[in-house]
Amino acid sequence: MKGNYIWPAMWGKAFYDDDALSGPLANEMGIVMGTSHHEPMALAQTDWHRYIKRNNLPNVWDYSKNEKVLKEFWKSGLERSKNWEKLVTVGMRGDGDEAMGEGTNISLLEKVVKDQRKIIADVTGKRADKTPQVWALYKEVQDYYDKGMRVPDDVILLFCDDNWGNVRKLPDLSKPLHKGGYGMYYHFDYVGGPRNSKWININPIQRVWEQMNLSYEHKVDKVWVVNVGDLKPMEFPISFFLEMAWNPKQFNSKNLFEYTEKWAAQQFGEKHSKEIARMINLYAKYNRRVTPETLDSKTFSLENYNEFEMVLNDYRALAVDALRLKDQISTEYQDAYYQLVLYPIDACSNLYEMYYAVAKNKELAAKNDMQANFYADKVKECFERNAYLDNKYNNEIASGKWTHMMDQMKIGYKAWFDGKVNIMPEVIYVSEANVPKEKVFQEKDGYVSIEAENFARMNNSDKIHWEVIPDFGKTKSGVTTFPQNAYPKSDENIYLEYDINFESKGEFEIQLLLAPTLNFNHNKGLRYEISFDGGSPQTVNFNGHYKGELGRWQSEQIIKSITKHQISQPGKHTLRFRVLEPGIVLEKILIDTGGLKPTYLGAPESDTLH
Repeated sequence: MKGNYIWPAMWGKAFYDDDALSGPLANEMGIVMGTSHHEPMALAQTDWHRYIKRNNLPNVWDYSKNEKVLKEFWKSGLERSKNWEKLVTVGMRGDGDEAMGEGTNISLLEKVVKDQRKIIADVTGKRADKTPQVWALYKEVQDYYDKGMRVPDDVILLFCDDNWGNVRKLPDLSKPLHKGGYGMYYHFDYVGGPRNSKWININPIQRVWEQMNLSYEHKVDKVWVVNVGDLKPMEFPISFFLEMAWNPKQFNSKNLFEYTEKWAAQQFGEKHSKEIARMINLYAKYNRRVTPETLDSKTFSLENYNEFEMVLNDYRALAVDALRLKDQISTEYQDAYYQLVLYPIDACSNLYEMYYAVAKNKELAAKNDMQANFYADKVKECFERNAYLDNKYNNEIASGKWTHMMDQMKIGYKAWFDGKVNIMPEVIYVSEANVPKEKVFQEKDGYVSIEAENFARMNNSDKIHWEVIPDFGKTKSGVTTFPQNAYPKSDENIYLEYDINFESKGEFEIQLLLAPTLNFNHNKGLRYEISFDGGSPQTVNFNGHYKGELGRWQSEQIIKSITKHQISQPGKHTLRFRVLEPGIVLEKILIDTGGLKPTYLGAPESDTLH
């Protein structure tokens, strides 16, 4: 796949030190072995712990208190790797990928980089700028950058996402660019709050493409790194990421599924490639609605719009298709089919089945309904089936080649760092003793719901146009503007319009469900205008206040932006949505006229007038 730059896993291992031949072999093979965002000077975190133990030195990873020891340690890393092609990570975070202490200041961190570059020059015998370097703006390090910390012009600035696939910052194209260029550190896998995401693939390539294309069109083209955790569950998105990195311009919003079909054909041959591609595409989409580790019995609404039953049936139908196709796959591809297609679909469908049963068990038990017991048994059955599926993957396919690969805890989380074994949800047993011609959306039952792609009109300019990204987001698709580095001018009206027939009048709340795109534009935030019937628009900055915290936006995979509008008379009205920046992806519009009920995915789309 032509990947040529690797950060080895950090926990308890030291790539160069574990085997002295690893470094020379990687160099011989043309692989640049780097070190992660918090492991400077070609040294692993484990190198540090071994170094201080061997030399009986204090374990103080603090430059203000242990400068001499750290300098000698960093020098050892450069001396070991001085004859190999490399990209040296500079800067410093806390030991174990933690934030630096509260007293850390910019001047100290700038001194760290200055001293590291002197070590590079001394060891190589060349100016520091002759050795490629990268500084990762990860988590709180971006805050230092935002507050004015700078590194020399030749150092690559590695921007980062928020660990959930949402880019945090991009270059300001209206200002002089950093001469050393920019990179992106992206995540398919994550260990941390609000919940781990490392069991199975949760990365639809539609979002990967949209965010990495957004990055590329903002001149982030020097180096791309993706955190994949375990390689096994991530074969497909890894393939796409590296293919895109090699030639970003080959992909667009219209040919992403075509790539999925080609990839499926490469693995299994042409005969079933279209059906396999459909299934791979759908399960990644479903897993991005809510990650499996975050899913529980309360995620989807049991009461409103049959939402929980709907998403369960989505996965059930997909699992049935995957199981049916299994018998048509030739023997030589059975193991691969189980790993890449059947297991992730069947195991995730089983999780949905289990949590739906938990929800029904609680609902019925509260009414002392004996049917609760059926669902309690169903929870146990699904929990046991999860173990069966994991065991088949770990110990039966490929003659046990992938032992322990699916051991990751996925059931019973309370916090991201919880346990190593699955915990069955608690259950309660009840004893016997106890497509329209005209797109005018119709208000009904106190709400209007519109999928973003079903606009009545769009307005483009000579340079900026709207596109629908199929299968993007949580329900049907996403709509955004291209090219992604084109910022609308004040006289460019880049908008979508939606026609609505209201049965009622009054002050109504509008909820725009937007992709969780962050304030990548130097924290300024992304703005849109919203109005009715050509009236004065409201201007909304929906993410300008974001400061890097992890929480609801990432967990729910959406940013909900709310405005209120006065509708003076029933009848037909036109809603206009105008963007003032690129990168805004609209997925759904909800209008509460008095009866909108809370759901995770938003109410089902309203009917249209015929």
